[in-house]
Amino acid sequence: MRTLKSLWIPLVALLAMLGSGAWLVTQDDDDGRGFGPWGGTGMPMMGGSAESWRPGGERDPVDDLAEARDRAEDFAETLGPGLRVGEVMRFENNYYAELEESDGAKATEVLVDPSTGAVQLEFGPAMMWNTRYGMMARPGTRARLSAEQARSVAQAWADDHGGLAVAEPEAFPGYYTLHTLRDGDIKGMLSVNAVTGAVWYHSWHGEFEEMSEGE
Repeated sequence: MRTLKSLWIPLVALLAMLGSGAWLVTQDDDDGRGFGPWGGTGMPMMGGSAESWRPGGERDPVDDLAEARDRAEDFAETLGPGLRVGEVMRFENNYYAELEESDGAKATEVLVDPSTGAVQLEFGPAMMWNTRYGMMARPGTRARLSAEQARSVAQAWADDHGGLAVAEPEAFPGYYTLHTLRDGDIKGMLSVNAVTGAVWYHSWHGEFEEMSEGE
């Protein structure tokens, strides 16, 4: 049973990747060498935990941002020492929360299921690109894109998808996440791989509804 679960989790992540239509681009670094999707590397060993967590293992629906924050805080304690919850957002399909290190650095992103209260690492970048807490963890991997370069890549994607704008990048281990905007209002979010320049739109959220900032 454990083996089946370990195979099911990466399969779900792969299907999420294919379904979201990750947008891949190639950039040039300062030495003029191109770096493209996945950087030509093989699949590294699995690391971190993508298993969902639910208080007491029972269904316990989440009704508001405060409850979602509480669930994310409980999950953070199981994921790593010193982690805390930052920004929490409510979307049509789920709640989203950023987890931060004790020094305020972004750690990873999680989803809270409103109907069950289950918490898990977010599909896509948090599972597949996060070099510290993801399934493909690669500690020590260095970013090749700066935040400004990531924003330029994200804006190029947004220009091709309905003329959206993008907000300031937030750096997670191995990638950046940015809100997408229309007329200054949040519409969704996307991530940019800090090594390859690939763009991954978070298509699973649905419409944005509200948010609360971290303390």
